[in-house]
Amino acid sequence: MTPTVLHLAPHPDDELIGAPATLMALRDAGWRVVNLACGLGGDAAARRRRGAELREACRRAGFELLTETTVAAALDAVDPAIVVSPGPRDRHPAHERVAAQARAAIEARGERPPRWWSWSLWGWLERPTLATGFGEERLGEILAALAAHRGQLARNDYRRLVRGRAEAAACLAPELLFGFGAATQPGPPHAELLAELVRVDGAWRLGAPRWLDPAHPLAPATGTEAGRLVSRV
Repeated sequence: MTPTVLHLAPHPDDELIGAPATLMALRDAGWRVVNLACGLGGDAAARRRRGAELREACRRAGFELLTETTVAAALDAVDPAIVVSPGPRDRHPAHERVAAQARAAIEARGERPPRWWSWSLWGWLERPTLATGFGEERLGEILAALAAHRGQLARNDYRRLVRGRAEAAACLAPELLFGFGAATQPGPPHAELLAELVRVDGAWRLGAPRWLDPAHPLAPATGTEAGRLVSRV
């Protein structure tokens, strides 16, 4: 059976801003990548425009697209091994709402919970544990897919954010994951940071700090409890 990763996008374009390099790395390793658009926003005309842009963006990125369903129903439908979403403290109300829905849906899975990988856009990841390194070719692929969201980019060109954050993350990732003073060179020119949370025996634990290996993306959880990190403060 093809393993599946489900991405939860609070808005159209978040699938190519939050953790696109991670999703594309899994895609290239043979994973099925499904993006759930949790909302299109705006009036009817804006929703039609943004929906069309989103379909084109997902086509360019090689992601499947789900719309008009709940987070819980999407988990039931695709049975993902990994759920990727914004984190619980990402400041934007829609992002935090989707994170809360992700947490509830994963906890409801009982004995077969997926991993939860969260990214941050408006806030900050308190305990990143996972980094995905990538180069200019991958960055170009991300930006080309993101360019399909013409309306949003005309309002605020998030391509600048994607590039700048990727460069900053490549610099910060080694020390945030492995401790201050960790070696940083040589390293990838770009990176994404995520926090991995693993549901074990009814409790949340941190994933093992590591660079993503797309061929073997799942690693044992650490013993560090992380319940506080899945709640808003």
